[in-house]
Amino acid sequence: MLTAEFGSGDLFWWMLWFFLWVIWIWMLIAIFTDIFRSPDLGGWGKALWSVFVIVLPYLGVLVYLIARGRKMSEHAVQDAQQRDAMFRSYVQSAAGTKSSAAEEIGRLAELRDAGVLTADEFQAAKAKALA
Repeated sequence: MLTAEFGSGDLFWWMLWFFLWVIWIWMLIAIFTDIFRSPDLGGWGKALWSVFVIVLPYLGVLVYLIARGRKMSEHAVQDAQQRDAMFRSYVQSAAGTKSSAAEEIGRLAELRDAGVLTADEFQAAKAKALA
């Protein structure tokens, strides 16, 4: 019967290589995502970078990070700002528009002047709007 014995050093090296592999895959995904989402790269530029990273992966990734690292961070910031603006727009549309206290009191005054509200109802609604 074969048994695999892992010492603490073997386990450490196995985990180190595993996490380096995960980081490598993550870097490739990030770089290919940036290549294909870059509005400043044309079709041929995207194709050349893709071939370079596929054919010579270590050198391609290193050169891409050196040549376009700043653009990668700018694209990430722009994407984050765009997502934030879209989220804020969604929240505002879902929450509806809330009128200010002054607008609410003006609307209540119009209802009082039209005879819809009594003076006591107006005062109670005014206190509620100011609270």
